[in-house]
Amino acid sequence: MLRERYEPKDLFNELKPHIDSIGGTLSGDDTVIEKPYSDPNLTEFIGYFWSGNQHRPVKGINLITLYYTESNGKSVPVNYRIYNKQEGKTKNDYFREMIAEVLVWGLQPEMVTGDSWYSSKENLKFLRNQKLGFMMGIARNRQVAITPGKYTAVKNIEISPEGQVVHLKNFGQVKVFQKKFKNDTERYYIMFLPEIKETEVITRSDFMTTHSIHWGIECYHRAIKQLCGIKRFMVRSSAAIFTHFFCSIRAFVQLELMRAEALIDNWYEIQRNLSLEVARDFILHYLNQKVGLKAEY
Repeated sequence: MLRERYEPKDLFNELKPHIDSIGGTLSGDDTVIEKPYSDPNLTEFIGYFWSGNQHRPVKGINLITLYYTESNGKSVPVNYRIYNKQEGKTKNDYFREMIAEVLVWGLQPEMVTGDSWYSSKENLKFLRNQKLGFMMGIARNRQVAITPGKYTAVKNIEISPEGQVVHLKNFGQVKVFQKKFKNDTERYYIMFLPEIKETEVITRSDFMTTHSIHWGIECYHRAIKQLCGIKRFMVRSSAAIFTHFFCSIRAFVQLELMRAEALIDNWYEIQRNLSLEVARDFILHYLNQKVGLKAEY
């Protein structure tokens, strides 16, 4: 764990031959790798971070990832950061930094997606300057205008199912969509394409397709926790933690490549088959013991 020194670019270099680097969707998000029993004074990177699942701050390590999805559905992490408060950067700083890196490395995504945390005006202008389209969540009180100069919170405007072209304050023209979830909460998303006329003709079908692609990064977060052992480390130094995270993420990449090549049906198949085999052997051993005991009796 201490001997190796892996960087995010090492991950990208390994998977680059296996992906189509042109025209996919790049999704950004973060997750908390929970470590409730770790001491922040002894283990580096441990802190309290907001958990979307638990709706409260939890103790752990904050992992920020860029997740790339090809048009054929193959999806892999292409860059990542462990949040380090000693660096004095925000998650938005890491987000822009990672996108700039993958563009230099040769990735040419068509669209970038993220939730409302990553829809700051700095991020949106950065993406526009890179000539990238985007779909980003926005807060309910974000200021937009249908009539020039008359701004109001996005929650106050009437939005048809096909979306509404608006002027986003301090940015420019975007198309806003509204989506209701099971608990009846309404969320708002904006879409933008480098050509203004293209932005105007974005359909709800385009939005739903892009939103569905973005959900893939949530599935990835669940998989690295359930299948790749990213929580299960007992080291404290930054170098060892970096190595462990790299290996866990690399393990997920291998699962996804196996799925894409039809060697497995889904990421969970290997774990399920191993569990079934162990359970089967345990039951057979138990039954054999019971039969043996009865015979002796």
